[in-house]
Amino acid sequence: MPTTTAARPESLSRLAQELLPVLYTHRLLTAAQLNRLLRPTTASSRYLRRQLQTLHAHGLADATVRRHNRAGELLWYATALGADTLEAGHELPTRTYRITAQAAASALQEHTLAINETGLAMVEHARRTGDECGPLSWDMEVVHRVRDGNARHGDEAWLTPDAVLRYTRTQGNERRLLSFFIEVDRTTMSVARLAAKLHAYARYATYIPQPAPGRSRQTTAGDLVQEAWRERYPTLPRILIVLTGAPEPVLARRAWDLRALAAANTRLQRAVSRSPIQAGVTSLHLLAEHGPFAPIVTPLLGEDTTATDVLLQQRSA
Repeated sequence: MPTTTAARPESLSRLAQELLPVLYTHRLLTAAQLNRLLRPTTASSRYLRRQLQTLHAHGLADATVRRHNRAGELLWYATALGADTLEAGHELPTRTYRITAQAAASALQEHTLAINETGLAMVEHARRTGDECGPLSWDMEVVHRVRDGNARHGDEAWLTPDAVLRYTRTQGNERRLLSFFIEVDRTTMSVARLAAKLHAYARYATYIPQPAPGRSRQTTAGDLVQEAWRERYPTLPRILIVLTGAPEPVLARRAWDLRALAAANTRLQRAVSRSPIQAGVTSLHLLAEHGPFAPIVTPLLGEDTTATDVLLQQRSA
């Protein structure tokens, strides 16, 4: 049984100290995923597994068995004590959601792992190309308000991407900070529901918070109040829908079905016409195999259907 007293961070190995923030931030990972994130040049995960066991012995991390896995693979997560230890250090943003033993063992396992696999694909490409995207470069389920007041249904006032990912691309002397709203679909969600998410993103892109009672829409500096996203991001993040959980031909058809449905949705098109959103869809396999800057992305909005990269820029003729 793990102890109830947390080890001092300095008493842990360097790798163990790196593991705990990753587990806290990304909720649920396999040892193999952790090894790829933190020890990419080492094929064996034996040493990393020993450090996970050390965290477990101190009550800072725990593991659950992966469902529907005959080999009994373990999935690791930070315990409440591990989360408390990290939050006490004030080195990471405090997460509003903490994974519990029940959640770790639930049917959400594969979706969580697929989100982290998407982040890993971006990290591994960055390493190959000299870009910047590290083990803590994505945050899961960041909540964004998309309307004022109370909605009739609990989630209508909020947009919660599966992850928000940050990536710095280097080309010569130019560095470009990119951010993405990541949505992962394991072919468990209807195409109509995916299209509805696009509408929520369009609302967020144009959402201007209502001023407090008695205040005007101008700030104390005299500037007009702007869209809410400008307080959080230098530019509006691009939307990247990542498909997995089926053969590539099935995923390709699903991508085109999503584009067709988005094009036929007049309510969505009206919302898009008033917003600066950019959205595309690809598969996890293509992202991992070719990287984000290959022509692997099908644009979901606009007239151009030419495959492009995650920048979603129309190519000149």
